Amino acid sequence: MKPARDLADTLELHLQYLDRYRDIIEKKLVGLSDSDLRSSKLPSGWTPLELLKHLIFMERRWLRWGFTGEQVEHPWGDSADDPDGPWRVEAGDTLEGLLAQLHAGGEFTRSVVAGEDPATVAAAGGRFGTNDRPTLNWILFHVLQEYARHAGHLDVARELADGATGE
Repeated sequence: MKPARDLADTLELHLQYLDRYRDIIEKKLVGLSDSDLRSSKLPSGWTPLELLKHLIFMERRWLRWGFTGEQVEHPWGDSADDPDGPWRVEAGDTLEGLLAQLHAGGEFTRSVVAGEDPATVAAAGGRFGTNDRPTLNWILFHVLQEYARHAGHLDVARELADGATGE
């Protein structure tokens, strides 16, 4: 039986919603052909697989490089190391491999957040300098809104690809 949710615990609420959105993202992608995963039906040109890779790197930038201050190789690896560049996937990127990275990133986030105070300020030296470092609560809220926003984008991409709608 799943433990009762503590609705006053903002960190646990963030984690539960992030888990939910990771599952929604996965459900939106599973069942698409490789061609649909790697091609776009949108004027902006992004593909569902590129969006998945973006989510992996986005969470990594905010939690691993941002909150913990860990030095990471290629923090902008979803856009060929150009923070303003378009999302990209490599020929070797697969749905299964990227989904495994998505869920591993979620496990990392959960391990970092465990026991922290939501008001804890991000470490200096990674993504952030010494000034204007956000709190853990702010970072988690930002990551959650990214997931929610992009889950909506995938709703549209999936409907255009094969007509599937809903969560």
